[in-house]
Amino acid sequence: MLVDSLKKFSEQANGKLIFDYDLKKTNWFNIGGNAKVFFKPENLKDLVNFLKNFGNKEKIFILGAGSNVLIKDQGFDGVVVKLGKDFSNISILTNKTIIAGSASIDKKVAEFASENNIGGLEFLSCIPGSIGGGIRMNSGCFGEEFKDILLSVQAVDRKGKVLTIPSSRIKFEYRTNDLPRDLIFLSASFKGNFKNKDIAKKDMEILKNKKEKTQPARVKTGGSTFKNPITQTKEKVWKLIKSSVQANTSFGDAAISEKHSNFFVNKNNATYEDMKKLIDFVRNSVREKTGINLDLEIEIVG
Repeated sequence: MLVDSLKKFSEQANGKLIFDYDLKKTNWFNIGGNAKVFFKPENLKDLVNFLKNFGNKEKIFILGAGSNVLIKDQGFDGVVVKLGKDFSNISILTNKTIIAGSASIDKKVAEFASENNIGGLEFLSCIPGSIGGGIRMNSGCFGEEFKDILLSVQAVDRKGKVLTIPSSRIKFEYRTNDLPRDLIFLSASFKGNFKNKDIAKKDMEILKNKKEKTQPARVKTGGSTFKNPITQTKEKVWKLIKSSVQANTSFGDAAISEKHSNFFVNKNNATYEDMKKLIDFVRNSVREKTGINLDLEIEIVG
């Protein structure tokens, strides 16, 4: 049985491996059931060893900062992998190039760059997630995206093989790319430019203030719920929602943010079903009012 094999593996692994793990505290929505297994490899050797043994035998979900995932109440019948501390290192190469581990928080990468007089990465300070998640969905804000600064990605496949992929070989689109879904990102290199740290910090402060004026903070939310439907209209999704749905719409403790209509919040003890009802209601309302189909930006897990 795979469970027996996983238990045996846990005895020799350096990382933490826990069965029947509660996922609620791992995501910003604070919603979800348990994972059959939760594995936190502390280093690459640990991760590669795990993948060589179970990469093609178990369902695997890679959890980053948990800022844009909605986990089902029944949890995840597989292994949730959350990369450990060795995957959050940040360093500088020549020519203002920064290498950041995929578990690094976007904001910390932006702050590290500014401290070292490197500009071009300031927008990362407004993205509430990790580098790995940012690569996966080509995250962005205020007109800039990951693809604009990415030089290359280091990843590992389900067989435990490590590979480096230059950004020139990746086809990026709005909030997505063509990289295989079963790749696990290890790190990424980013191109920067010289910028006095005081100016870089000032620019980040401007972005922070702009964000705080329009988006909810310090609440249980998953960030932008739907993608902007750029192929159907130039209208921003929050405007479509605002004109199609009453602002006080809620299902249980799942509600639309008063500050930004594309941010849905867990007011207290919302369940996955509460949030899914709200998502479906908003999507249907926008379709009925405008004829536009909305695609989720948050990822549903389970």
